[in-house]
Amino acid sequence: MKTIKIGIAGLGRLGLIHADNIYKMKHVELTAISNLDESVNKQVQEKYQVPYAYTTYEEMIENDELDAVCIVTPSGFHTSHIQLALEHDLHVFCEKPIGLEVEEIKQTCKVIDKSDKVFHLGFMRRYDQDYLYVKEMIDRGDIGDISIIRSYGIDPIAGLESFVNFAKKSPSGGIYLDMSVHDIDVIRWFTNSEVTKVWATGNNKVFPELNELNEVEMSTATMQLENNTTAFLVAGRTASHGYHVETEVIGTKGMVRIAATPDKNKVTVFNDQGVVRPTSQSFPERFREAYVDELKDFVRCIRGQTKPEVTAVDGLRSTEVAIACQRSLEKNKLVEIHYEG
Repeated sequence: MKTIKIGIAGLGRLGLIHADNIYKMKHVELTAISNLDESVNKQVQEKYQVPYAYTTYEEMIENDELDAVCIVTPSGFHTSHIQLALEHDLHVFCEKPIGLEVEEIKQTCKVIDKSDKVFHLGFMRRYDQDYLYVKEMIDRGDIGDISIIRSYGIDPIAGLESFVNFAKKSPSGGIYLDMSVHDIDVIRWFTNSEVTKVWATGNNKVFPELNELNEVEMSTATMQLENNTTAFLVAGRTASHGYHVETEVIGTKGMVRIAATPDKNKVTVFNDQGVVRPTSQSFPERFREAYVDELKDFVRCIRGQTKPEVTAVDGLRSTEVAIACQRSLEKNKLVEIHYEG
């Protein structure tokens, strides 16, 4: 079997997770890395025996040995990095979001459509076994027609100060684009419908200085979809117990909840604190297998010359909704969404 040679761009926390997963895959080689920090490059190169290391993405994609790239660079670079990779005849896996500007994303979608290369977008919840199980239930009609979806995504408060320092140096695009885009994608995926109206609110109770940075530490969004489903989102950075991702779907025949409590495992501890269930503390822990499976699907699509279920348009639509939520938050009003192209 031919070895698929992949280069990874960006070696932050998620980039390192993808690097580790690529390294462990059979008949796949982590052939190149690109990252600004040479000391990080050296560590990763030594740990995974990576043949090539670069300090710029543009240098890396000139490597003729590569079959594909995994893009985990800052979100604002995604559209240009996708297009450059496709111009170099490389298959592309890109982390969310597909971009920060709608017009840039639309142009990138056109480039992707014209290419015969695989484009895969990192909406890892579509590969999580719990979400897949519920999706199958919905598609079979087990819970009837969906009336309401409620989805929470709250990061541990332990990382909030670090985020504040990051936000002072570089804008995140807003909490909806930075975090809720996963929930928005799940809502579209579960309902096969588009969001038409959003009303968003938010506040800063722990770090009021985020107000000056146009960021919020806790936010909500109420959404109406074309099929008259109502969706309710909570996104935040202040969970005291760990990493909290929870989704509830209410239908005409029943309801389901995914991770009503963010359990780490099936262990229950009985001690002087009472009866305690350990919880997941980070997204790499909660979605470990999903990150592996999405890359396996990327490689499967390359070998089979097929297209993945998740598309560039999914990235475009989720970004449009996230931007509408941010606009609603900033303007303190209901925002209607009109899709074009």
